[in-house]
Amino acid sequence: MNTRSLAIAALVLWGISAIAIGIMIVRGSTTEGADGRTAIVLTEAEKGVVLGEMRHLLEAVQGVVDGVAQDDMAKVTASARAAGAAAAADVNPGLMTKLPLDFKQLGMGVHRGFDELADAAEQGESASQILNRLGGMLNTCVGCHATYSLQRAP
Repeated sequence: MNTRSLAIAALVLWGISAIAIGIMIVRGSTTEGADGRTAIVLTEAEKGVVLGEMRHLLEAVQGVVDGVAQDDMAKVTASARAAGAAAAADVNPGLMTKLPLDFKQLGMGVHRGFDELADAAEQGESASQILNRLGGMLNTCVGCHATYSLQRAP
């Protein structure tokens, strides 16, 4: 085989690999769930990471609601900031490839929403406005949970 043929073969294999990786990034590791939702297939450890992230977000929601109820905007800001985009910076790239693109976009939107909520609390938005922001974010959470489930890899 000459150099030109090897170069063409390498380019074709690179192209096929790039397409496969692109599909994986968009689709993730999913299957049809028994309940009609899209099941994201993860190892037990990966599932624990995702569920831990969700618990962290729920703790932030609780902190925001408690802060609003106590008229403590510093608590609202701190709780929201703790779940902002910086909290999602350390996610394992291998796990990220298993998550479908829409799931990742929804999750990052919620993290950005917490940053925006923290900024709004710092800028003096009213309790009602803060709760309206939080309600919109919770709509995203409910929609995501209605669309996706987590399934342990066989």
